[in-house]
Amino acid sequence: MKTSRLLGLAVAAMISLGAMASPEMTYTPQATTFKVVTLGAAQGVTLRLYDQGTGGKARKSLKMTAKPIADGNLEWTATVTGNLKGKFYTFDVRQGSKSLGETPGIWATAVGANGQRAAVLDLADTDPEGWRNDRRPAVAAKDLVLYELHHRDFSIDPSSGLQHKGKYLALTEPRAIEHLKALGVNAVHILPSFDYASVDETRLAQPQYNWGYDPVNYNVPEGGYSTDPYTPATRIREFKQMVQALHAAGIKVILDVVYNHTFNIDGSNFQRTMPDYFFRRNADGSYSNGSGCGNETASERPLMRQFMVESARYWVDEYHIDGFRFDLMGVHDIATMNAIRSALPHDIFIYGEGWAAGGCALPNDQLGMKANIDRMPGIAAFSDDIRDALRGPWDGDDKAAFLGRVKGNEESIKFGIAGGVSHPQVDIAKVNYSNHFWATQPTQLISYVSCHDDMCLVDRLKASIPGITLDELIRLDLLAQTAVMTSQGVPFMLSGEEMLRTKLGVHNSYNSPDSINHLDWTNLERYPQVMEYYSRLIALRKHHPAFHLGDADLVRRHLEFLPTSDGLVAFRLKDHAGGDSWADIVVALNANREPRAIAVPEGQWKVACRRLAIDERGLGTLDGPTVTVPAQSALIIYKN
Repeated sequence: MKTSRLLGLAVAAMISLGAMASPEMTYTPQATTFKVVTLGAAQGVTLRLYDQGTGGKARKSLKMTAKPIADGNLEWTATVTGNLKGKFYTFDVRQGSKSLGETPGIWATAVGANGQRAAVLDLADTDPEGWRNDRRPAVAAKDLVLYELHHRDFSIDPSSGLQHKGKYLALTEPRAIEHLKALGVNAVHILPSFDYASVDETRLAQPQYNWGYDPVNYNVPEGGYSTDPYTPATRIREFKQMVQALHAAGIKVILDVVYNHTFNIDGSNFQRTMPDYFFRRNADGSYSNGSGCGNETASERPLMRQFMVESARYWVDEYHIDGFRFDLMGVHDIATMNAIRSALPHDIFIYGEGWAAGGCALPNDQLGMKANIDRMPGIAAFSDDIRDALRGPWDGDDKAAFLGRVKGNEESIKFGIAGGVSHPQVDIAKVNYSNHFWATQPTQLISYVSCHDDMCLVDRLKASIPGITLDELIRLDLLAQTAVMTSQGVPFMLSGEEMLRTKLGVHNSYNSPDSINHLDWTNLERYPQVMEYYSRLIALRKHHPAFHLGDADLVRRHLEFLPTSDGLVAFRLKDHAGGDSWADIVVALNANREPRAIAVPEGQWKVACRRLAIDERGLGTLDGPTVTVPAQSALIIYKN
């Protein structure tokens, strides 16, 4: 029987920090003990027990007993005899004469609908059959191909053919697993899947949509993606079933985490437990807003740092999560990010947005910014350098870049292709946003051209290239992803791009309806050449270690850039790079509307990719020392 796995982690943290205790319950059939830590100013804590997760009056209220702990804080405890399994509880902290409002606690691991009350349960009851034998797929960071999806986007449309529309269980269905395997991705990045505020779990029969970047309970799966948000064990079991099914298919699960802010301040579990401890303030006393959402958490404070460390460990231990994507990682301090990295197994992949959404109360040189990645070993950041060099700046949907034949983006693309590591043929002075090589290893750079938070690739091409035809759009779409998938960084793609996804031009679709966000699976039949190219491109990358060397010295030794010109970037991977069976590989990316000639070493070359086709067995031959790259497409040639 598991009593409270999270409690054990938090107690260990309390010992190490001398200040940490978990307000989580310890359950046995004979009695349940509750704990909560408050500031020393707290005058009392009332534990309330309920029969339901929502509504109804408390069946029992108990005054908790306090004892001083380190840093002037108080630990409050109460033990209730009898079997409380299936009951719900809240804490009500009183500071002075004022109640801070009922809260399920900071460390709740199970809740009722809308997360208002925590639940008493035995986590062993939530394990699906075979859960103890579930194992994380053995995929090294350099070999990852990341696929970002939202549960509702992926499965809600009737064309998906999936039964559990908008639910965790959709990703357990053969149709979903077969599609992911056919595409070839080996890691699914799921948008925030912890309990969040903006979807009312009591009204799931009505269409509701949100990306979920509005945290409430960080250590509980979101109920809106379960088949029954009222029964606490259901969301936990179904989340585990999803992870189990993906693992069985050899696919890792990456959880998008939003520790940088909460849904609100006054109603947050943090504020109702330890007022103002978990939030940063400016010098004038106002709340700092580096998140752009009205508040930012103070990761540098010991209890917040330990909360983040133990929360991440909990998701790894209890849910077998394989990695984390940190939303606005640039809000968190470097020491905290490094502490999380050190606390987790080495094969847990960690990456994030290396920026904030506004100014933080801490200086940038202390924060997890992209520019500071070289001070965070084993942590990666998204490269807006290669993203915007390919498709255009984030703040101008109608502005094009390399794909739209805008000059001057070639060096930024080279920076991304080299994985952001120092390379003698990349002029850092010409890279769009970076003034130094911030990645010490290529696995610290996430290479991408689109994600949830912006126009999808199809819409961006339409907006930035007036009069673009369907044929041209497809050519440029495939060209962009060829740059991503042949780069030395870790490639990342948005779900549905393989279906030529559109969001009808909406830039920020965080709460747009299904008609905007859904995937249209009929596009797989309408544009079969797109899925075929994507899957063969991913397979090409996976089959050839030259494209994912995973080491900065190997990149410098084996990656050689060929002379570039406006709208053309080409490079060579030489000398059986990474032990590749191909002795020499040349990749050329031509965004021009006309073919371009490039110089290559003499001899006969086999063609692996040309125009809209990829075939590793060969698509004919070309003879050096000059070859022609077709318009608006990639050419990949090789010698054995």
